Amino acid sequence: MTIEFVVDICRKGVQTTLLVAAPMLLAGMLIGLIVSIFQAATQINEQTLTFIPKIVAVFLALLIMAPWIIHTVTSFATGIFSAIANF
Repeated sequence: MTIEFVVDICRKGVQTTLLVAAPMLLAGMLIGLIVSIFQAATQINEQTLTFIPKIVAVFLALLIMAPWIIHTVTSFATGIFSAIANF
């Protein structure tokens, strides 16, 4: 194995991880922003108000995107195994 091969595998691994985590992170960030705007508009300063909507949004995003996540991770693992076998 060359250094370039290992660096390419690591780069693809980090890229796949960020790609797979993005829908849940974006859902949590969007709901957090909406709740923060609501809190600022109504002057409700409850810190725990954001937890339940964020948890629900992340869970729904995970349920909706689960087939795509499984396919992406499976194709990444298959690509890694075939690249190692062909090396």
